[in-house]
Amino acid sequence: MPVDSLQQVSLPEYTRHRLTALRELVGNTPMLCIDYRFRGRTGTVCAKAEHLNLSGSIKDRMALHILERAYEDGSLRPGDRIVEATSGNTGIAFAAIGSALGHKVVIYMPDWMSRERMDLIRSYGAEVVSISKEQGGFLGSIDCCRRLAEEQNAVFLPRQFENEANVEAHAQGTGPEIIAQMRYAGLVPDAFVAGVGTGGTIMGVSQALQAAWPGVPCHPVEPAESPTLTTGYKVGSHRIQGISDEFIPEIVRLSEVEDVIAIHDGDSILMAQMLASKLGLAVGISSGCNFLAAVTAAMRFEGSPTVATIFCDDNKKYLSTGLLREEPVRENYMTPDLELLDLRVIPRCGWPSRS
Repeated sequence: MPVDSLQQVSLPEYTRHRLTALRELVGNTPMLCIDYRFRGRTGTVCAKAEHLNLSGSIKDRMALHILERAYEDGSLRPGDRIVEATSGNTGIAFAAIGSALGHKVVIYMPDWMSRERMDLIRSYGAEVVSISKEQGGFLGSIDCCRRLAEEQNAVFLPRQFENEANVEAHAQGTGPEIIAQMRYAGLVPDAFVAGVGTGGTIMGVSQALQAAWPGVPCHPVEPAESPTLTTGYKVGSHRIQGISDEFIPEIVRLSEVEDVIAIHDGDSILMAQMLASKLGLAVGISSGCNFLAAVTAAMRFEGSPTVATIFCDDNKKYLSTGLLREEPVRENYMTPDLELLDLRVIPRCGWPSRS
């Protein structure tokens, strides 16, 4: 939103100062351009380094933008509690940003998420409420938030899965940054891919990219072991925390994007391990998934295609997961056939960072 969009809203000076500071710590991340060779063909993956945001993930963009919008429309007031259901990164983002703005934060999340995620949320002073599969898992977490808001006053629900401000954060921030950085480097993306958690990234970035380069294909990505987007309902289980929860979010409109790309969770782990061991890029499992999805999308083009994507977070949230274990290689995995050739960095954009 415009810098002065909150000028007419009655907020404590403390809150205004913190918002100004937070805007400089969220968004406007560098872009990493990785040249690779895969089964005899070369290409380039251009990935936004979202692990460099305030709390270490792309979710900071959405969290800050949703809170600014809520201040603007009056649905969030100083002193309100922020209560959200999350699989991890969103909870960490709201815990960090909410605390910085003076709010108490309560996070409901499935109890099978990594220990690091829960500990990080608590480290910001937020309360974590774990929900078991028997209690409803992810959908149960969402229901608990709604019930709390119905029973108590001064509760703000970000509703990340249905809040259009989630999409807007990426249509106004992430997408324009990708456009500016690729133009700065003299590049045009052949495609864009992004794993779907809430769907805000794929929907928002696709809006921006389509306006800049009409017809550029934008592909949602899901785990092959749990193809929720493809089937329309929860099926199977997977190890790529942060994407493919238990339903298709309301803000995801599959008719507005291209076909879904499916990537195996074990392959994603191997790719994330390779990015760290070969390039020093300590990213999470979903980043490995996005890289492989970008290579998959590139195989649909001739020559040496360039595909844009997102490195969503860092590896610190996965130290107790399969990311630090030896992953067996299976016959249809892509990572063993990939060679990482070079890494270049496209610098941050020349404008103040935005949420």
